[in-house]
Amino acid sequence: MNCDNNLNIKFFCRSFNKELYEQSRRLYADAGYPCIRLTDQTADGYFYTMLRDEDCDVAINVDEDCFITDIEAVLALVQYVVENDIANAGCPDGGCYAHRSGNPIVTNPFFNVLNLRLLRKLLNKNEIVENVSERSIVESVSKRSKKVFDYKEHRERLEANYPREMLIEGRRYDFSSADKEPYYPFFLWQVSVSRTLYLPNHLHDDGITTILLNHEGREMCRHTWFARFYSVPAFIIHHWQPNAGAQKSRIDNVIGEAYAMRGIARPMFTFADRLSFLIDKIIRWLIKIPQRIFGWRKKIKKKLSKGT
Repeated sequence: MNCDNNLNIKFFCRSFNKELYEQSRRLYADAGYPCIRLTDQTADGYFYTMLRDEDCDVAINVDEDCFITDIEAVLALVQYVVENDIANAGCPDGGCYAHRSGNPIVTNPFFNVLNLRLLRKLLNKNEIVENVSERSIVESVSKRSKKVFDYKEHRERLEANYPREMLIEGRRYDFSSADKEPYYPFFLWQVSVSRTLYLPNHLHDDGITTILLNHEGREMCRHTWFARFYSVPAFIIHHWQPNAGAQKSRIDNVIGEAYAMRGIARPMFTFADRLSFLIDKIIRWLIKIPQRIFGWRKKIKKKLSKGT
C-alpha cells in the first residue's frame, strides 16, 4: 500500500543501539520511504529535529525496540491522520497496556505518526529553526502568545476531552503529571492546540510488550520496552535493576515473531556488522556519559525548586 503521492513521509528512529536499530529498521525499510537514525539526541530534542526537516510532511517515529508487524496498517493510519487533520497518533503514556503509569493525555514516543505539515502551521518556522533541545517548544510558542504554556491552565479541558473509554481498569495513570518526562511539554502543548488520536493496544503474552493497533483495530507493531538492557551483560543488570537480566531473550523472541508475521527472514549479522555495532556503541557511550553528567545539574535544580 502507498500513501498519497503528494505526501513526503519519513521514518525516524531515536537510536542508541545500532544492532537493535537495524533489526527494527528492516521491518519498515521496504516501504520505500527514507529511514533516518537520530543518535545522541535528548528525549525531547528529536521532535525539534523532525520539525526542522521541511522536506518531511509526515514523520513516522519508531523506537529501536519497536518492531512493525504490518506496514500496510501503519500506512493506512498515516493516510487517516492526514485526511482527518490529526496532528499526532500514538499510545497513551498511562492507563493502558503500556509499561507506563504517566499522564494518558501524553502519547509515549515509542511510536507516533506526526503530521508535521499541520504542526508547522501552528508554529513560526523561524522559531523552530532557532529552537534547541534544552528549550521546550512551548517556550518558543510563548513569543507569540506572550506567556509560557502552563498545563495547569488547560488540564481541566484536556482531561474532560480525553476519551475515558481508553482507560483500562487496573492500569495506573496520573492526569496531574506535567513533567514526568522531557517530552511531556511538547505533547501537552500539541494536544492543547490540535487533535491527538489515541491508539488501542493489547498486552503481549510475555506480560511486558505492548501490541499497538491502528485506527481500524489492525495490529501495527510490538514495543518490547527495556531496550537499555538488550546488550548489557546480565550480571551487570542484576546490580543495576534486579530481575531485568532476561530482557534480551524476551526481546529476541518478539523480534522473531515480528519477522515471521512480516514473512521476512531475520537478518544475519556478519563479523564486520558486529564490529561496527561495537564501535558505534563505544561512540554513543562517549557522547552519552558527558550528556548525562551535564543533565544532572538540571535535574538537581528541578528537584530543589519543587522542594521550596
